[in-house]
Amino acid sequence: MLYLWIKALHVISIIAWMAGLLYLPRLFVYHTQAAPGSEASETFKVMERRLLRAIMDPAMTAAYVFGITMLVLEPAWMKQGWLHAKLLFVLLLTASHILMGRWQKDFALDRNTRPQRFYRIVNEVPTLLMMGIVVFVIVKPF
Repeated sequence: MLYLWIKALHVISIIAWMAGLLYLPRLFVYHTQAAPGSEASETFKVMERRLLRAIMDPAMTAAYVFGITMLVLEPAWMKQGWLHAKLLFVLLLTASHILMGRWQKDFALDRNTRPQRFYRIVNEVPTLLMMGIVVFVIVKPF
């Protein structure tokens, strides 16, 4: 029964983390359209910081804690290929999260040099990684 509670908390954490990973780049797209120092730009700065610090960072941490706890409870999974593939994609999601944190700091300091097209493309990366993770976990192709 404990395992099922941990699994539920893991899924809840992932949903919250993914919501942020999908929304923050969209905020960056809109932020590129606001003049530095404008009221709109300052509002985006607050929204981006709060999303990253109050939702994304805690959700990512919780997803890791609950995921590692599940592995401790079911260590045999570490021998399965699908899990290794999933963990690779999770590391790529984490790298994406870290990069978004750096970009948020650039916006906070009015130092963004990337066009909105860049953020529109980057916005698709978490979706593609999530699709792969879901296939690995549900289908277990190897």
